[in-house]
Amino acid sequence: MATRPSPPVRGALRRLEVLREANFRIFFAGYTTSMLGTSMATVALSFAVLEATGSLSDLSFVMAARIVPMVVFLLGGGILGDRLPRRMIMLCSDWLRALTQGSLAVLLMTGSAQLWQLLLLAALGGVGEAFFKPSFDGLVPHVVSAPRLPDANTMLGLGNSVASVAGPALAGLLVTLVSPATVLLVDAGTYALCALFLMRLRVPESRAASTPGLLSELRAGWGLFTGHRWLWIVTLQFTMFNFVVWAPYLVLGPAAADATYTGASSWGTIVSVYGAGSILGALFLLGRRPNRPLLITTLVTVLWAAPSAALAAQAPLVVVCAGALSAGVANSVFNALWMTTIQQHVPQDALSRVMSYVSFGAYSIGPLGLALAGPVAEHTSISAVLAVGVCWQLAANAFILCLPSVRGVRLTHRAAGSATEPAGERETAATGDEDDPGATETEPAGTPRPS
Repeated sequence: MATRPSPPVRGALRRLEVLREANFRIFFAGYTTSMLGTSMATVALSFAVLEATGSLSDLSFVMAARIVPMVVFLLGGGILGDRLPRRMIMLCSDWLRALTQGSLAVLLMTGSAQLWQLLLLAALGGVGEAFFKPSFDGLVPHVVSAPRLPDANTMLGLGNSVASVAGPALAGLLVTLVSPATVLLVDAGTYALCALFLMRLRVPESRAASTPGLLSELRAGWGLFTGHRWLWIVTLQFTMFNFVVWAPYLVLGPAAADATYTGASSWGTIVSVYGAGSILGALFLLGRRPNRPLLITTLVTVLWAAPSAALAAQAPLVVVCAGALSAGVANSVFNALWMTTIQQHVPQDALSRVMSYVSFGAYSIGPLGLALAGPVAEHTSISAVLAVGVCWQLAANAFILCLPSVRGVRLTHRAAGSATEPAGERETAATGDEDDPGATETEPAGTPRPS
């Protein structure tokens, strides 16, 4: 007689029911494949520039060159994502990124890469990402049933985390045994494969019949974005996070690994452990619905400063990896809860525009942080720049915890309404009664049935 799975096993299986939906399986496979290549390329490009020029400033400029056009075109990508079929936009973006990464790999293989070429190809890749991201964020609710949306976001984070573990580890090995160019060529192939998965996706392609002017759509999206205090406050917080904390970490992390540890292999290990933490965070969160998601995210994202603190102190590699592990856990918890909160409280027909404002805000001055991190570190020290980021993260999270408009946000049962719903009504539904400490909390979305 067959034995029944134990309750913990049955619970885990119920939480994976989101993979029973064919559309989501295809979407998940394509996204995870693409992220595997991207996580490999992040390691490879850093060491390709360092090998080619040996300059931290050049590395800063190349990384900034990718982010600048992404910021510039994000709002346009959001408008197109709400006007045109999102799947089509994502397909065009994937093919563009496959072409740019392939061209970059060829230039590096032939030894003819010049700085201006690296900057140009990085910028074109950023354009592709600017149009891809708002459509991706807006398409997620259409590839999965509404009750399973929280688990879909967690699974996408889990796939990203798995890629973050496997990608850097494989990249570090290939950079050592072959070359950074080989890794970039693999990345180009993953973008092409992701596009093939997207071509199999079956989602509604029709758009709204009315198409107001671009400025009207931007104003409507801005009204929805600013209508939720928690949305613009947290976005502003992470504008500064990307500038002060994460941009210096991305630029100076590889340099610190090269100076203090064993170079590419150490940095690959650190990034892989960060990904392992993301897997642990996603597995822990899968099927759970905290009532106050942004309170949880604000508490855990203090840990994002941990790897920078360890690198700044030139701690042993095992301590740096422990910091990266805890930061990875925080990453999964934040991304899943943040995206689910937005998707539940923002109308789906305006989701791409609103997410473009979120991304624009979060990345707006990130390129400046990337461009400044190298030169400032050359005039001071790597440790000094990273330590400033650590202090900022601790202070900013402490401030955010004091704001009722963030602490009071709750997950809901209902999907977001239309874009014409009054902002005040949306704010009330999102946060509940901020002035009444005894207000009844809503049940986590999807309880008791797993989403």
